Amino acid sequence: MPDPGGAKDLAEFVALLGELRAWAGMPSYRVLAKRVEALIRPPRTISPSTLVNAFKTGRQRLDLDLVVALVRALGASEGAVDSWRHACIKVHAQAKTGGPVGAFRQLPADLRTFTGRQEELAQLIVAATQHHDSGGARTVVVSAIEGMAGVGKTQLAIHAAHQLVRLGHFTDVQLHVNLRGFDPELPPADPSAVLEAFLRHLGVPAQQIPAGVDERAAMYRDRLQDRSALVLLDNAADEDQVRDLIPASPTCLVMITSRRSLVALDGVSPHQLDVFTETESLDLLSQIAGPDRVADEPEAAAQIAEYCGHLPLAVSLAAARLRSRPTWTLQHLADKLRAGRLTAIRADGRALRPAFNLSYQELDAPLRRIFRLLGHHPGPDATPAHLAALADITAEEAEDALEQLQDEHLLAQPTPGRYELHDLLRLLAAELAAAEPEPVAPLTRLATWCVATGYAAAALIGTPNLTGAPAQAAETPGFESYDDALTWFDQERNTLAAVQHAAAEAGLARHVWQLAETQKQFFVVCRHLDDFLAAQQLALVAARADGDRRIEAQMLTVLGGAYWMAGRLDDSEDCCLQVRRLYQALGDATGEASALMAQGVVQNHRGHPERCVDLITQALALLAGPDTLHLRGQALMNRAVVYKTAQHRRPQDVADLREALTIFQHVGDRRAEALAVGNLADFHLLDADLDLALRLYHEQQKLARELADAYVEAESLRGAGDVHAAAHRTAQARQAWTEALALYEKIEHPKAAEVRQRLQTAAETAP
Repeated sequence: MPDPGGAKDLAEFVALLGELRAWAGMPSYRVLAKRVEALIRPPRTISPSTLVNAFKTGRQRLDLDLVVALVRALGASEGAVDSWRHACIKVHAQAKTGGPVGAFRQLPADLRTFTGRQEELAQLIVAATQHHDSGGARTVVVSAIEGMAGVGKTQLAIHAAHQLVRLGHFTDVQLHVNLRGFDPELPPADPSAVLEAFLRHLGVPAQQIPAGVDERAAMYRDRLQDRSALVLLDNAADEDQVRDLIPASPTCLVMITSRRSLVALDGVSPHQLDVFTETESLDLLSQIAGPDRVADEPEAAAQIAEYCGHLPLAVSLAAARLRSRPTWTLQHLADKLRAGRLTAIRADGRALRPAFNLSYQELDAPLRRIFRLLGHHPGPDATPAHLAALADITAEEAEDALEQLQDEHLLAQPTPGRYELHDLLRLLAAELAAAEPEPVAPLTRLATWCVATGYAAAALIGTPNLTGAPAQAAETPGFESYDDALTWFDQERNTLAAVQHAAAEAGLARHVWQLAETQKQFFVVCRHLDDFLAAQQLALVAARADGDRRIEAQMLTVLGGAYWMAGRLDDSEDCCLQVRRLYQALGDATGEASALMAQGVVQNHRGHPERCVDLITQALALLAGPDTLHLRGQALMNRAVVYKTAQHRRPQDVADLREALTIFQHVGDRRAEALAVGNLADFHLLDADLDLALRLYHEQQKLARELADAYVEAESLRGAGDVHAAAHRTAQARQAWTEALALYEKIEHPKAAEVRQRLQTAAETAP
């Protein structure tokens, strides 16, 4: 507990009161007001703003009764209360008789629980000391510590200031002020009033302090000229509030904390503060709640840190709640945090939500709307295009809004063009979004944009048989190449999955199956089988909910193909049988043929080639007309490869493959073309026509690379290796197989085992 007897004047006494509040655990002004109201004599109403004023170091006098009640409310013993009473009387007497004036050691108490931030602390110390120690400094150092609410800006600034003074820097003067840029009860501090208080602390008599802010700022700069001074401006609202509070002397250091970006200040050095690492979170939890409790339940401790989003204020509140509840287990609190999150992060009358609400309320109305709309975004991050769809504005307007929210430290931009909300801020945005009158409308606009853009990209990478054009969406981007389209799917993969799930929960059935349809070729090319299955299963449920049996059949067909790729043959064949029944009921011969073909492929993988050929031949008999051309090509290719090693069928199989290849080239299905070329190469390899087989594998590899299709490229390299092996070119064979193996392993394909065996055999038989 601080000793009030050492106070030389009223300013030092008030500063010690602040240290007493820190000693008591920093209870909020609201909580403290209730306690004081119950203790003060004579009884009277005490508002939080009254207590805020009591802790201001620029005061001319203090209410003795209020001080006594306040000290009692902060937990001091009766003996300590007497010490505070006598000290208060003494400093008031000194003020009346012209006693000590300026108390320059104004820094708030350094919290004993300060944790982590070693790298950030080192950067601040270096920025402050290198400049001055160089001897050639010409300007004041201004370090702006910026970050979201609760990230620990103030505590870092105070700790750095104390560290600098302990190291012997800025020992002449230390000034501190809370500028109340984000205060729930009081307006931001007037720079003119702050200058008046600073000048009083610098020994300027009241009657000599000018009235105008410009004159006060000039006198302030003059009084700090050539003095080793540290000025801590905490909780700044904006650049305008602090501009006149920055001295001119290069012997000075100014540290500013703010929730807003202050880069517009001349010469400012910004220090962006992020959330804690897991280690730092657990260290803080241990310091406050007790190391033994954390050590006894490490998994629960990690959960608490995670549910707090590693935000220092949230972690400290959770830890303080544990400290005040010694019978609670950490798992008990972790369960409460999981269920309540924002509401559950509180302790001793303090809570996280008001700090976040304040940041939100400080935004102007258009930005508040944008923040709420981000609560409708189900994806992990947002782009200007996403926000443009959500808000029904232009992408340029959306980017400007996102940049403004980043300047307010309500968003982060981990990669250019993609913006993220902290997990706890996301919860706040989602709560605000859910309370709006039409909560589904923004999601509908976003899902419509995703579908429209997805269709445009899918068409460019050659996805056949798209069901139809989606609803129009504003500012849908265009794609110039196959690579551009594939890159877009890769970048938006997580967003598309999140939007599909959210659309399913919101009952947007058509959007759900359309989102799956646009991505199917991307999933096949990149072998994202888990994503493929998840998207297609949602699509099937949505199609059935939509009541469209034709769409249901199409979604079942694709799901069956996904099951086949994943090796789930029972599930795949079950889909085929359901599809066939649906198309028979619809009288759709082409659809029935597609189901027969898919079932034939499954039968072949079950080891029943005769049944496979029979099913595909039945399918070919149902295919007639130009609209069935692509499907006919698939049927011909599938039938040709069933008996690949049967010499007596070779002429018919090669003829089928060449016809299929012509069809794929005609309809523009380049992936199917690459597969057909590879299958032809396989036949020529079996016939020992090695030169032609190798040329065809190289042609397949070229097509695969143009398509960025790792599986098809691996197939071409595997085949090329087989050709080299047949020609006794062992080194070339091993090189091709090694490259094929790397691609198979990249996409986690089971054929990796076959190629690995080829390489092992080649190594064992090498001379």
